[in-house]
Amino acid sequence: MDDVYRDFVVPESASGQRIDLFLTQSCDGYSRTQIREAVQNEGAELDGRVIRPSIKIRAGQKIRFRVPPLPSDDTVPENIPLDILFEDDGLVVVNKSPGMVVHPARGHWSGTLTSALAFRFQSLSDVGGPTRPGIVHRLDRDTSGAIVIAKTNAVHIHLSQQFHDRLVQKEYFAITTGRIDRDRDVIDAAIGRHPYQRDKMAIREAHSTSKPASTFYEVISRHGRFTQVRLHPKTGRTHQLRVHLSHIGCPIICDRLYSGHSQVQPAQLQGKSGFDLPTEQPILERQALHARKLTIVNPQTGKEMTFEAPLPDDLQRTVACLEESQQN
Repeated sequence: MDDVYRDFVVPESASGQRIDLFLTQSCDGYSRTQIREAVQNEGAELDGRVIRPSIKIRAGQKIRFRVPPLPSDDTVPENIPLDILFEDDGLVVVNKSPGMVVHPARGHWSGTLTSALAFRFQSLSDVGGPTRPGIVHRLDRDTSGAIVIAKTNAVHIHLSQQFHDRLVQKEYFAITTGRIDRDRDVIDAAIGRHPYQRDKMAIREAHSTSKPASTFYEVISRHGRFTQVRLHPKTGRTHQLRVHLSHIGCPIICDRLYSGHSQVQPAQLQGKSGFDLPTEQPILERQALHARKLTIVNPQTGKEMTFEAPLPDDLQRTVACLEESQQN
């Protein structure tokens, strides 16, 4: 396909803007990340010179921009390995790896779980639309663990009803920074949109965006100022477990949004230094949250089934480091 170019003359109103911001505002359908990548790949010229995304433009300058192809609405199959926990004619249960986005979204058009599923399976439900084939529920990008996928529309609808009626039993494993005092308890706190940060949720009572949220937890073990904890969400709000644990003063370690840090070194887990003094290679670089068990009723057999996803390597190493610190 031949390259498509668009030409612009910088208006007075855009003088002083970065070129990637100007092009994002001028080209519908693209995220700023996509525009920035296109400019970095020598996709833009300013008065005939190839430039960087950070260049600030002036009124009257001429821009020639090589327009990247728009992401397709359809899921593009990709040969990405999957850890299959269970499969029959109606559903699949996958142990999702950390870092994998479930379905395409702005800035994440490839490398998704749906792309891997589309490559692996000939038929998936289309109830969720072309970008979410088979997707009944979701996990955050950096949360690993068990997720159920529907192969047929009938199974999808049945499973969705189970989630809606809160019949699905979910168990998560997490490591918090902060010592949870009670051995077990229920956190009941409504969750709504954060008032200032669009990518965060917050505890917000009686707000228009708020919905009731409830999480039961049990402490597995304590390691100094860290806690291993088992979580059973009774509701399924966005970021629920992350927000609730932060609410009680014990956010999940390496949770960029809610804990204030995105990586941890072994020495920090062993109490040898603070989070502001990194001294080693990180042992963990994503939130320590894992969907460990999922119990559903199989729509085709009527039998209750429980699936367990083993801890991934990064969490196993983190747990071993914590337990080692207790022995020393």
